[in-house]
Amino acid sequence: MATASQRVNEPDDDERLLAELGYKQELKRKWSAFSNFAISFSIISILAGCFTTFGQAWNNGGPVAISWGWPLISIFILLIGFAMSELVSAYPTAGGIYWWASKMGGPAYGWFTGWLNLIGLIAVTASVDYGCATFLNLVLANTVDGWDGTLNQAFVLFVVILVAHGLINIFGQPIIHTLQNVSVWWHVFGAVVIVAILMFVPDKHQSAGWVFGERFNNSGFADGANSGGMYWLYVLPLGFLLTQYTITGFDACAHVSEETKGAARSAANGLWQSIAYSAIGGWILLLALLFAATEVDAINESAGFSGTVLETALSSGFFKAVIIISTIGQFFCGMSCVTSMSRMTFAFARDRGMPASKTLSKVDRNGTPVAAIVFGTAAGLILTLPALYEAPNGVPVAFYAVVSVAVIGLYVAFLIPILLRLRMGDRFVPGPWTLGRKYKVIGWIAAIEIIVVSIYFILPFSPAGIPGNADFDWKAVNYAPIALLIVVVFVAALWFANGRKHFTGMRRNVDEPAQQ
Repeated sequence: MATASQRVNEPDDDERLLAELGYKQELKRKWSAFSNFAISFSIISILAGCFTTFGQAWNNGGPVAISWGWPLISIFILLIGFAMSELVSAYPTAGGIYWWASKMGGPAYGWFTGWLNLIGLIAVTASVDYGCATFLNLVLANTVDGWDGTLNQAFVLFVVILVAHGLINIFGQPIIHTLQNVSVWWHVFGAVVIVAILMFVPDKHQSAGWVFGERFNNSGFADGANSGGMYWLYVLPLGFLLTQYTITGFDACAHVSEETKGAARSAANGLWQSIAYSAIGGWILLLALLFAATEVDAINESAGFSGTVLETALSSGFFKAVIIISTIGQFFCGMSCVTSMSRMTFAFARDRGMPASKTLSKVDRNGTPVAAIVFGTAAGLILTLPALYEAPNGVPVAFYAVVSVAVIGLYVAFLIPILLRLRMGDRFVPGPWTLGRKYKVIGWIAAIEIIVVSIYFILPFSPAGIPGNADFDWKAVNYAPIALLIVVVFVAALWFANGRKHFTGMRRNVDEPAQQ
């Protein structure tokens, strides 16, 4: 039998390679290399993260957290992407992250990786759709008489959008890969249009010195000081959530690899390229926003909401145009998130990693994992319920907490197989896309970055979220560590109670009859 590195990665060989990994072809292999790149590029979505999490960086660090923080953190994320590209090239399965961990470390590693990855994907889906609802709420408030743009109205829109994405993924399966391609071009041309508007429409702009040198501290820590150890070591890193959240979800290239032609190369290239192109495009878009952010007091009063930047810099018509372009981009992003999340759910259930595995691993006659789609969207709705509560000063702490759950869940899931690959050393058999000897330095840098980031994103976002503080408010608490602790305990309990008996890692089904 040929090794992974010797396999000819032509579309006709994809099913044979999948069989070698233990699985029959159940999902329809219709996706091109571009479509594979497109889903991760759409999930990263600079039209989503750059706008919805802009306030996190504005309040925690100010312009320097964006102008310098974005490219700096992007480099680290690209290194994570390189490490993962090598893994998906060797193991192009829909399970992706947990499958790699199971293969290299054993069932227990796969179990915990799978659940962390799944929780992260559900949280990403929820946060993207909530961000989309927030922007749509803003559009309606500016165009529809009687629409007040309240928090409850935003949540209703969130539910509608989440359900719509579920239905598109269930009934639009024959064209879902085409929609991913459309999403790429919407993000590219939409970003170009927005940058052009922000460059030429406003009457005035900030200076380069301000964009690359101004520092804010609206977090409440250190009495608002924008220098000193507290600012540089605590406040500013919290602002990096903007970059870390936006450039995530790129494991989608792995989750749709069983639907991609030439997956061992296409998924590997799609993964790192989606990070690289998003990093460049996102930085340009964010710089355009910063140069247009001339009404600093108004932006501060709105807790750094990107919509305020647009509203104060543009006329009503151009403001609506930018918001609509971004909202549609976010809608595409959420659609892609549901696709990725459902494929991972399907694969994890196929290996009996979840309750009701038999149901969740079924596909219909179109190759659609319907039950997995319904499960993921329902879980996303439940996770976002805290967003119904308004935090002090109007800061959407609940939304940022959902974002933190997504970031931590996904990146810790990425961390486990990266460390296992480092442990394997020369015993690892690479696919056609490989890092060669550079895997060591890239892998260790990626691992350290993930550990540092995960620590920061379970910390309080404001003094009001610290128990014992005079201004303590439960609505300001970052519930991400609480949610993750509950999840880890629950997953561990499941493992010891039942999981270790049924989950053996990769579960071959290549000789079983196809499910309908």
